[in-house]
Amino acid sequence: MSPADISSSPSSSSPGPERDNFKTLEQFIIEQQDRFPHSTGAFSRVLRDIGLAAKMINRDMRQAGLIGVAGNTGTVNVQGEVQQKMDALAHQEFVRALRRGGECCLIGSEEHAEAIPLSSNQEEGQYIVLLDPLDGSSNIDVCVSVGTIFSIYRLPDGYDQTEPDLDAALQPGTEQVAAGYVVYGSSTMLVYTTGDGVNGFTLDPTIGEFLLSHPQLTTPDRARIFSINVGYYHSFEDGLRSYLDWLQEYDPETDRPAKNRYIGSFVSDFHRNLLKGGIYMYPATQGNPNGKLRLMYEANPMAFIAEQAGGRASDGHERILEKSPDTLHQRTPLLIGTEQMVRRAEAFLAEEHSAA
Repeated sequence: MSPADISSSPSSSSPGPERDNFKTLEQFIIEQQDRFPHSTGAFSRVLRDIGLAAKMINRDMRQAGLIGVAGNTGTVNVQGEVQQKMDALAHQEFVRALRRGGECCLIGSEEHAEAIPLSSNQEEGQYIVLLDPLDGSSNIDVCVSVGTIFSIYRLPDGYDQTEPDLDAALQPGTEQVAAGYVVYGSSTMLVYTTGDGVNGFTLDPTIGEFLLSHPQLTTPDRARIFSINVGYYHSFEDGLRSYLDWLQEYDPETDRPAKNRYIGSFVSDFHRNLLKGGIYMYPATQGNPNGKLRLMYEANPMAFIAEQAGGRASDGHERILEKSPDTLHQRTPLLIGTEQMVRRAEAFLAEEHSAA
């Protein structure tokens, strides 16, 4: 096929509308206001502010090696992890955008030990945003995809909008009014749900807008990808090791062996498995018996998205969205992705427990 043929042929693999029929993120959000009681103008502006911060982070990410924001800060954050310069910058961008917007009254961030109250005299300040400003940031220096994860809750009745405390944020994942992530890779995508399906928007840098490119995303029913750090194999529960062994056995009738794909950036691994089908696992280990991912701003928002896309998320024994949080930075094991694969992993774990 000649270059002319390629340029003139239709893009049959395109997941969304033709470019001349695009819909911006802001247009899409406004349309949703008439469909859901909680989708007020204030709620729409929270999503707008998150989108704005994501654009700014994307801009800085593309120039990280040129403007001195690559590498680490030399300090350790509240998680006990070496903080990257882009971690700190991303945290600042989100706090600045949400503070300026005025609709958010409380922020919980992976990069800050305590919840951050945002003093507001506006009646719209009724939303709580929990976020991991830059997941997988240690991969920036080697040009691997990273991401942002966010979760939005409504301020419960009885709490003062001008001085909310941390207890207001400690709600189970079932109370989320929206959740999403941004993946910064070969292109930048914002994916989110408000409980009525999952939609993905790709950033067009030429106009500075997120455009609807992946409407009503669903994850495939059948899949062969499993994502896990197998270097910790001997630290996993016996049941999980048995499941991993089963996945790697040769059996054409059940489409095995499965394919191991692990990037080491949660957002990137999850995004690939959402589109192609698969299971992501960050289980309990001997060194981290409670898991390592954070329940409130990593597991809960991704679980909301997974379920809305037809998948499943659990800690191996309990549905993630029903777990009751005790602390902002609470950790949890996580199995998430295609429902069939998650359920089978749970069955292996349950069988091992019953045998014990």
